[in-house]
Amino acid sequence: MTSITGRLLLACIAGIVVGGCGLQATPTYFIPPTMAPASPVPVPGTPAEFPTASPGAVTVPTLVLPSPTPPCTDGLTYIQDLTIPDGSTMSPGQLIDKRWQVSNSGTCNWDERYQLKLVSGDSMGAGISLPLYPARAGTQATLRILFTAPQSAGIYECQWQAVNPDGAPFGDAFYMQIAVSP
Repeated sequence: MTSITGRLLLACIAGIVVGGCGLQATPTYFIPPTMAPASPVPVPGTPAEFPTASPGAVTVPTLVLPSPTPPCTDGLTYIQDLTIPDGSTMSPGQLIDKRWQVSNSGTCNWDERYQLKLVSGDSMGAGISLPLYPARAGTQATLRILFTAPQSAGIYECQWQAVNPDGAPFGDAFYMQIAVSP
């Protein structure tokens, strides 16, 4: 072999050997996980530590919905007549200022939507529907209606009832009875 051919052959063999023995990547070795450090034991007399969330743990907040408020209940309890005792004698056409003491014995507050309705008898000029005096639940109130005694002699009565915003009557009914005498 000539020296040029031999050199060339040697260069090819060297190229194959070097190419086949190229740089290799550094091998990755398995690294075992390490154990989390043990939680310290609380010492009596010191506050205990709170556990911490592990990495990657997701805390989902709890949605707390308010509980629905139960509907209130209407109530009216008659306590006493404050003016014009039953059976009082009145003159024809006399102005009558009748007052009753009552209690709002329900859990609803009476507002401008509540009414007094004539249930039976003669309205004696007061009308058949009047606003109910506003009162908070659990309090007492004075109900007042202005009447006019009829012109004819006789016994007159009227009965009234509280009515809620839905038009439903509730509570004790209350009434007035008078005698008209000339």
